[in-house]
Amino acid sequence: MVRVERAAEHTYVIEPEGAMRVPGRIYAAESLFEQAGHEEALQQVADVATLPGIVGASLAMPDIHWGYGFPIGGVAALRADDGVVSPGGVGFDINCGVRLALTGLDAGDVRPRAEELVHELMRRIPQGLNDRGTLKLQPRELTKLVERGVPWLLERGLATERDVERTEQGGAMSGASAAAVTQKAVERGRTQVGSLGAGNHFIELQVVADVLDEAAAGAWGVHPGQVAVMIHSGSRGFGHQTCTDHLQRMAAAARRYGIEVPDRQLACAPASSPEGQDYLAAMAAAANFAFANRQTMMHEVRLAFEQVFRRPWERLGVELLYDVAHNIAKLETHEVDGVPTRVWVHRKGATRAFGPGHPDLPPLFRETGQPVIVPGDMGSESWLLVGTQKAMRESFGSAAHGAGRRLSRGAAKRVMSGADVRRDLEARGIVVGSQSTSLLAEEAPYAYKDIGEIVAVMDAIGLARKVARLEPLGVLKG
Repeated sequence: MVRVERAAEHTYVIEPEGAMRVPGRIYAAESLFEQAGHEEALQQVADVATLPGIVGASLAMPDIHWGYGFPIGGVAALRADDGVVSPGGVGFDINCGVRLALTGLDAGDVRPRAEELVHELMRRIPQGLNDRGTLKLQPRELTKLVERGVPWLLERGLATERDVERTEQGGAMSGASAAAVTQKAVERGRTQVGSLGAGNHFIELQVVADVLDEAAAGAWGVHPGQVAVMIHSGSRGFGHQTCTDHLQRMAAAARRYGIEVPDRQLACAPASSPEGQDYLAAMAAAANFAFANRQTMMHEVRLAFEQVFRRPWERLGVELLYDVAHNIAKLETHEVDGVPTRVWVHRKGATRAFGPGHPDLPPLFRETGQPVIVPGDMGSESWLLVGTQKAMRESFGSAAHGAGRRLSRGAAKRVMSGADVRRDLEARGIVVGSQSTSLLAEEAPYAYKDIGEIVAVMDAIGLARKVARLEPLGVLKG
């Protein structure tokens, strides 16, 4: 196994050995080394460091755990001119991500109607392993959606100009092409736009419990007692099929280009190659699908608020704060050894955390830094943070994306039944909506790491700064 040395508080280093081209750097609390599977995850950090074109370091965020090829929580930047792209560095749920919508309502307004609101959301937004979405599209329409993203929904009255502006990349990654996606992916995704999915995906009613950075919170319109809605979902079967298809092609491409990797799950191809370009075009299409999927669900959230509170959503103040991607590769410019360098930044279970002044941010966030949205597990707190200049220097503008699993799904189900988990949450005043009792056991709070500890590490290191803590009022699980 790899040798890990403590370089500073919350920072550990794997020095280059063997085929490693750069060191590995892990941001974590000491408790990481007590968790099951940490050795395999650290080995993946070292394996990623062998990829052609990687610069800086192979990074891991505080929520690191074992994943496919890359660790979940892994970040790597690979030169655009002579580096590779790897589907394992993005994941199967391409652009799994999270958005936070604020409302003009306080907890006192919503708590008495929370159960009704969760049931209305459950009625409107399909959950689980199904092929139903709220937006049924013909293949030609799906082509427009995946190539144009949220701006296409704007034209259909399902988004606002502010929604577009407040979504990472404007909700539309450039270079997306439906031609790079298989017919099987199209068929899987055509009926799934506007659906939550299963697993750890959720829609949660939250209340702002504490504000720790009054300047940033004030600029963003965040205040104590305010009700917010967090949506966590991704690209459904469309993204999963797209990743599956291109992994198979990449495995053959790596052999053809003479690329040797220590793990077949790191299958890759030069970014400039036909295989690399096709994957990037397909990945961008799946990313746009996910942006549009979350936007379509937010439209239904607005309608649910209208139904329950009998007022237009505009008067209720249901407005998007920000939407960020967790599983994505993006072409960005970062300083490498003092030289601005174009790189494909792979973020696998990690979120962008750009600091103040970055030209890619909307004007409001250019002043403060980008909102960094970090959901907790079901029933625990979630966090709103802000990106920093230190993140730009040290982690290619990246931070942790969530709590990270501590127990496997099977192990979690052996601790407590889903019915008991539901009763526990409801005893704490949290309304629960779920079609699967078994899923509740898999997603129980004890199955995840301590989100407070993960956020504390990021804040202490300076990759992201705490802005506000949010607590759950009600949750709809996939």
